[in-house]
Amino acid sequence: MQGLELARNYFFEFGLAMIRESFGDITDRIAVGLVGPGSECYGFDDELSRDHDWGPGFCVWLDREDYSLRGEELAAAYHRLPRVFAGFGPRRATPGEEGRVGVMTVNGFYERYTGLDHPPQRVRDWLALPEQNLGICTNGMVFYDPADSFSSWRRHLLGYYPEDVRRKKVASRCMTMSQTGQYNLARSLKRGEPFATLYCELRFCNDLMSMVFLLNRRYPPFYKWLHRAVKELPILGSAVFERICEILNSSDCEKKIAIIEALCILVIDELHRQGLSDSGSRFLADHGPVVQAGILDPDLRRNFTVCR
Repeated sequence: MQGLELARNYFFEFGLAMIRESFGDITDRIAVGLVGPGSECYGFDDELSRDHDWGPGFCVWLDREDYSLRGEELAAAYHRLPRVFAGFGPRRATPGEEGRVGVMTVNGFYERYTGLDHPPQRVRDWLALPEQNLGICTNGMVFYDPADSFSSWRRHLLGYYPEDVRRKKVASRCMTMSQTGQYNLARSLKRGEPFATLYCELRFCNDLMSMVFLLNRRYPPFYKWLHRAVKELPILGSAVFERICEILNSSDCEKKIAIIEALCILVIDELHRQGLSDSGSRFLADHGPVVQAGILDPDLRRNFTVCR
C-alpha cells in the first residue's frame, strides 16, 4: 500500500467520524487530504520511504478563525487517533518536519511554500515562486473539503502560470540548455575538464526536464523525483526519460552530444507546434529571444534574464 491510499483509508476509517462527532459545528468548514513535500504525496513512495515521514496520517486544514477557536482541541483529538493502521505505523517524523501532517491553517500551509497569504495574482508573484514549491502545493489528494476552502486556492495554482510567465521560463530554458548542452559540453570535453563536463551534462538534463514540464503546463517535483516524474508527461515525457538514461549511462562522448542535439530538435519542434517560436534554427539560443518577444507585459519582455 502506498502512502496516499493509506492516508485516505485512515481518514475515512477514523478521522471523519472523529470530526463529525466532536467538531460538528465546524465539520463543513474543515478540509482534509494529504498534500506536501513527501514522496507519498507524489505517489513515488516505496519500501525505502517508510523509514521516515511515512505512515498513518493526514492533513487537516482550517481557516484562521476556526483554528484560533478550535485548532488546539482538534489537534489533540487528531493525536488520539490510532497510531497504527492497516499494519503500518507509527509514523516517525524527521525533526523539524512534524508539521507535514496534522492540524494547520489553509493560509499557513500555502504561505509556507509560496511566501504569500493569498493566491498569486501579479506576474511578479508568480515569478517569485519556485517551481518545485508549486509542485508541493498541488500534488497529493484532497479527501474532504465541503466548503472548498483549501481546494479553491489549489485550483488557482493548478490553472498554471500566466502565459507571459510560462514564456519567460521557456525562453530562459532555451538559453541555459543551449549554453550547457549545445555549446559548453563539447568544449569542456575537448579541454579535458571533468567537473565542467559533468556539470554541463547534468544541468542540461535538469533544464531539459524543466522545459518538458513547462511544455506540458505541469509543475515539477523535488529533484530526486524529477526524472521519474517526467516519464509520465504526455508531451515528450517518455522520449526524454529514455534519452536521458542513454546520456547518463553512456561513456561515448560523441554519442552523448548526438543525443543532446536530437533532444534539442524535439524541443524545437514542440516550440513550433505550440506557437512559441517560428525560428528555423537548430540552436536553442536562437529560439529564446523569439519566445521572449511573444510576452505581452512590456517590462517582462524587455528584461531578458535567466528565470528559474
